[in-house]
Amino acid sequence: MRPTSAAVALLTGLAVALAGCGASAPTDQPATELSPADAPTAPGPTASGPTATPAASVGMGARKAGPTPSRVGSGTLRAGNPGGGAPIPAEARAVDTSRPTRVVGVGTAASCTSDAVVKAVAAGGIITFDCGPAPVTIRMRATAKVRNANGPKVVLDGGGRVTLSGDGARRILYLNTCDQAQGWTTSHCQNQDHPQLTVQNITFADGNSTGDTAEGGGGGAIFVRGGRFKAVNARFVDNRCDRTGPDLGGAAIRVLSQHDGRPVYVVNSTFTGGQCANGGALSSIGVSWSILNSVFRGNRAIGVGANPARPGTPGGGSGGAVYCDGNRFTVRLAGTIVEDNRAKEGGGAVFFVSNDRTGTMTVERSTLRRNPSDGFETRGYPGIFFLGARNPTVTSSTLS
Repeated sequence: MRPTSAAVALLTGLAVALAGCGASAPTDQPATELSPADAPTAPGPTASGPTATPAASVGMGARKAGPTPSRVGSGTLRAGNPGGGAPIPAEARAVDTSRPTRVVGVGTAASCTSDAVVKAVAAGGIITFDCGPAPVTIRMRATAKVRNANGPKVVLDGGGRVTLSGDGARRILYLNTCDQAQGWTTSHCQNQDHPQLTVQNITFADGNSTGDTAEGGGGGAIFVRGGRFKAVNARFVDNRCDRTGPDLGGAAIRVLSQHDGRPVYVVNSTFTGGQCANGGALSSIGVSWSILNSVFRGNRAIGVGANPARPGTPGGGSGGAVYCDGNRFTVRLAGTIVEDNRAKEGGGAVFFVSNDRTGTMTVERSTLRRNPSDGFETRGYPGIFFLGARNPTVTSSTLS
């Protein structure tokens, strides 16, 4: 059997408008907007341009915040594999958030609301949190959506203390450069360099995109199409997407297209307890990944019937942790632990299918163990099903 993707066509042409992932509720506690004097200064297009940085808005909250405690390296969250040892390239590192554009909260847990997060993400820029000294969980009543004209950088830094919860009912974060509802900013939405979304020092828990089939579905915690995306020192816990379907996936993260084929970076991050038809943690079509010093544990691909779906089945069940499909793309695992994940069909750890056999995969200084594939996997590569240019390159790693 040769799994192929029925969804590669998603990456060509413009997308139809999406119905959306939850309307924004009225704001009862707005994010704090820094004054222009406090905000980082940089030359750029006017506010009407495609990569404009939104100006300060009076309605974002009255409290003026100085540099916030929620900066790189602060807080209590420690994710990923600290002993991984993979070097982190400059573009994959955390963003300096010591001078935020806007702050969610005014020093108390009660002030850190779903409405404030939704409004801050829509406004864009560097976003931090001031929710008091203790860890806090913000239960999202609506999906936070990136507005494509607001940026070009959108950074969500939880300072190591913030969990955004989908409460088992909704996707948490959404970026789609081809969604007319979020604004088209170029004539080539499927290949533009903005917005550049970073999530760091933060936890995403109990996201659930079940039933949302726009753009093929998936992305229980985060859905991304276009621009650039990276996750640094982040945790993803018990996220969900649809249980069946031949090609949808990504209980934690689903990505379709990145600017000029640049990789999605996943750095020092942990994925546990995710479940979806495919890709119990990550899923993509035609997208490259560079996964560094991270951990995938206890994620499951629970669909049945593989891709294309066997007669009489709904399809799915591949990529217990990672599901990748498309043509030319790469996957790199370095300094990463992938253990105790499971697929009902192929690739208990990683499912990789390059339809035109140009894709490549490398595993460096990593450990893949106890990742059963109930249906099929590539001989000699436990936990991996691979179709690409050549067999995966494995160095200084353990596969068992």
